[in-house]
Formats: sequence, structure tokens, C-alpha cells
Amino acid sequence: MLCVSSSVTYCWQDYMARLLLFGGKGGVGKTTTSSATAVWLADSGLRVLLVSSDPAHSTSDSLGVTIGSKVTPIEGVDGLWGLEMDPEAKISSLLPKVGSAMEKMNSSGGLGGLGMMLDPSAKDEIKDIKGEIKTSDMVLPGLDEAMAFDELLQHVEDPNWDVIVFDTAPTGHTLRFLSLPELIEAWSDRLIRMMRVSGGIRSMMFGRKESDAMKDELEKFQRRVLHVRRVLSNDEITSFTLVTIPERMGVNETIRAKNSLQEFNLPIGGCLVNRLTPEFDHPFLKTRRDAELEIIEELKDSLGVDVSCMELFETEVVGIERLREVGQYLYGPIVEIDNGLGPHSIGSVLHHEVHRGMVKELGEGVEIIYLHYPGIKREELSLRSEEGVLFVGLNGREKEVKTSVSTKASQVNAKLEGDVLRLEIPLNDQ
Repeated sequence: MLCVSSSVTYCWQDYMARLLLFGGKGGVGKTTTSSATAVWLADSGLRVLLVSSDPAHSTSDSLGVTIGSKVTPIEGVDGLWGLEMDPEAKISSLLPKVGSAMEKMNSSGGLGGLGMMLDPSAKDEIKDIKGEIKTSDMVLPGLDEAMAFDELLQHVEDPNWDVIVFDTAPTGHTLRFLSLPELIEAWSDRLIRMMRVSGGIRSMMFGRKESDAMKDELEKFQRRVLHVRRVLSNDEITSFTLVTIPERMGVNETIRAKNSLQEFNLPIGGCLVNRLTPEFDHPFLKTRRDAELEIIEELKDSLGVDVSCMELFETEVVGIERLREVGQYLYGPIVEIDNGLGPHSIGSVLHHEVHRGMVKELGEGVEIIYLHYPGIKREELSLRSEEGVLFVGLNGREKEVKTSVSTKASQVNAKLEGDVLRLEIPLNDQ
């Protein structure tokens, strides 16, 4: 346990979920569950980002508002923003320096006047490098999932969000998505090694400055991939809730998904069985409910995690107000979550431990800002200021941290304590 004292004392121990993932086969209600969770958390005073990687983009339909591929405030819910990721649109922007260089490398002629200066063996070596990059290294199956991974991490790293609620694609896509860090690491590592062994030719073709920029971009991407793995496998940061329905096929897929997720060390926080037949005094409905309850008992025995149930609603759940009904069923009446970092325990049918991403307080002559950076390593952090604005960087990606006074980074006392970055900012003129 680590305690930091100032005008208020915070003790950091057992940080829990900052990233709540909901997954399951298509059509079981994971979008409804994740959307209802996000609305409930926002209504309780947290800053929440609801993210969807489902190519069907059903989150907009569930909320009854149009979201899109940029972070969008959700009308009618203070503190909630939505994002439907479009990974394919991001592929063209991946590693732009590498892409630009490869385009030059594979363009007509490729070498321009440089070819006249090289002997046949050097030309053959360049052709081999070009061929390798084009056929085996630049084409990575699942690159769209890689883009989604990288974009998700960008938001998980942003302490301006308290909780990220992630409505994942159907189970098969999710498992492919989770297996990518190792593939991406090997892919980027091959490119980096190729660039090292071809350094002389590379510099002649692109110039030393461009060559170094390509290598730097690849290494940054590789570090972010490794960070994703640390975040997803850390049960103090991530919690995966399986969503299913009380039917044999859905339950069997849920058991398989649980086993596969455990292979990736992804923490499973629980399981929600959706659309349980309500209890009525009718022979057909009673028979159906009894069969469903029997399947649910089998599921409990097989999963080894908490299994909760939600009965089938009378009408379709669409729109903010209906989602609020589901949220209160799952988590109870709305409560105002206090301003401390946490952890804060929430939920009745589903249960999570959540915390805030940023807390500010005033000390004697200083403003103290606590930022939670899950899974961070010290060497990945940077701090700078520009025209009085403070920026905290993580693996080369910076976020502005709003301060109450104009700030110089050189006068900020910064200390990383576990996953919490403590910034002490003088309030006097700087």
C-alpha cells in the first residue's frame, strides 16, 4: 500500500477496473448491457467513454443518437461520450512515415538516379528488401483490429476519463482482437530488424533523418502494443463481463470464450445471462423457464465466476430512458459517487470496482493533481509545457492537463507512485 499526504490523504491499494469490457456472441444483448452500464456510471457523476468496435455500429441504435467515429457527447446524459471505432479508416494513418517511405520504395523505378551509382549486388539486395516488406511484413492479417487496439489504448491512457466501457464485437472477433499483440509485436519487430540490417541502403534512399523517423515510429508503436497487453491482462485495470442468453448454443459459446480469454490472461469479472423467461403461471412459460434455469446452473458450474440473470423485458430496450431502467436493474438506484480516486464499489446484479482517472485538490500554495495511468512504466512518461499549458506524454502521445494557473513544467514537482502520477503545481507567479 502507498499513501501520499497533503491536505487530504489518499491510499492507493487494489485499484480496480478502469476498462469494462462486455462481450459475447451476436444478438445476446451486450450492446444494451454496456450502454446501460455507461449511462448509469455517467448519471452517478463519472466521466465515461462508451466505445464500440462492433462493425454493425449498434451502439448508436441502442442510445437512439448518432455517434460516429469521433468522440461525441451523448445528449441527455451529462458526463457520457460515445465512440464507434472505424478501424479500416485508421489503417491508412498507421505508421505514416513508414507508409510514405514504402510508397517511395515501391514506386516506379524506386531508386531514381541512385540506381546508376550501385553495383548489381546492391540492386539485388534492395529488390529483396522491397519484396520482403511488400509480401510478408507490410501485410498483416487483422490490421483493422490492431487499429482498434491502438485507438482504445489511447483513451485508456487518458486520465480525463474515469471509466472506459467497451462494447466489443461478437466473440470470435474479440478473440482475434485479443490475440493481436503478439502478432503485432512480431510484425513490428521484423520491420525494425530489417531496417537495422539495411541501414546503409536505407539512409541512401531516404536520408538519415527520414530513416531514423521511420525506426522511431515503429518502436513507439511496438511499445504501445506491449502496453495494451499489460493493461488487458491486469485485473486491477480491466474487467471482462461475458453476456449470453439461456440457450444451449449461447451457453456453450460462452464457456469456450471463457476458456479462450483465460489463455490470454484476460480477467473475467462475471457473466450476465440475459432474456431469462419471466416467471408466470402458464405451463408453456413455466416449462421454458425451468429448462433455462437448468442450463444456467450448468453454466455456473462450468464458468467458476459470478453468474447473474436479467429477465426478458416486455418491450425492446432502445433510447436513454429505457437504458436507465436496465442500468438501475443491474446496479441499483443512482448514487452520487464521491470525488475521491476510489476504488468505488458499485452494482447489485453486476458488480464492479471503479475509480476516477483524475483528482485535483488545493494544498498550501500548490495545486495537486493525481492522474491514474494504469499499467504505466516510468520511462514511458514525459512532461512538458508550452505557453503555460501543461502536457503529460505517454509513449509519445500527449494529453493536456488543465491547471488553475499558467504552468512551467520545470517548476512542477512530479512523482510516479505505483499507477498514480502526482503533480504538485506552485500557485504563485511562474
